Amino acid sequence: MALHGLGKVTIGVPNVAETIAYYIDFGLEHRGDGRFATRHGGEQLQIVGSPGRRLVELAVAADDQDDIATISRRLRAHDVPVAEAGTSLRAVEPVTGTEILVEVRPRIVIDPAVPATPYNGPGRIDRWGRAPFTTRTEPVRPRKLGHAVLGSTDLETTKRFFTEGLGFKVSDYMGDKAAFLRCSVEHHNVLVMAAPVNFLHHTSWQVDDVDEVGRGAHAMLEANPERHIWGLGRHYAGANFFWYLKDPAGNFSEYYSDMDTVPEDELWSPEVLHGLQGLYAWGPPPPPSFLEPDDLAALMTGAHSAAGR
Repeated sequence: MALHGLGKVTIGVPNVAETIAYYIDFGLEHRGDGRFATRHGGEQLQIVGSPGRRLVELAVAADDQDDIATISRRLRAHDVPVAEAGTSLRAVEPVTGTEILVEVRPRIVIDPAVPATPYNGPGRIDRWGRAPFTTRTEPVRPRKLGHAVLGSTDLETTKRFFTEGLGFKVSDYMGDKAAFLRCSVEHHNVLVMAAPVNFLHHTSWQVDDVDEVGRGAHAMLEANPERHIWGLGRHYAGANFFWYLKDPAGNFSEYYSDMDTVPEDELWSPEVLHGLQGLYAWGPPPPPSFLEPDDLAALMTGAHSAAGR
């Protein structure tokens, strides 16, 4: 695959200072001016000023210049204007208006690999003594940006842009309401869902295991319980553990771990999931504010600057 994951998200918000403080608490490394880095992915988030919350730019990582040229040809074949600049190109997703940057970036290598967490099971002792998470006292810091979820008023057109234009693969569908798309070995890097307005639903950040999902959320909620949205649970599509929180601008952010991987495209067949089947295998049911964010009506009426405008 020419692509190998997301590089970076740039999010526009009206309350820059508050949102920066939130993502510092979330465990990302603030490098100044609203730029944040993960432990292994380098700079992967930027917060910029905007009249309302919106996804300003989504950067996708490619291997080399040949990949850039191939993607450029595919986009032009679909009548999408492309601006090339050496080892990168820019195009605008035609429905949401999100600027897409495809650039040559090194693959994220987590070295040394994070050791598997030993969990005891019935008839199986993988560890002795106290569980190792009890000695973890350092703040949770995400390893990398995993995926972004976009609401689109034209799901099919946005999906075609990512698949036929950029080269993403479909992992699963949620009926005719959403498509899980991947540009790496992970189950999904972008999820596009049908929505009455174009907007950013959430970004998702990888941590080591389910204990880190829980520890991270616990720390975020200890003094700010209003940040809670949904969790702890396990998704069906992708199978990852999750916990969702809300930043001061209204964007959701997710800690995740243990996602399905697709080492060979030929070994994976997309499923069509229905109802809430794809959302979760277990955990509390999703709250209404997860399915329809509280500011959705404001985005629709233009009280906020809707994503893509």
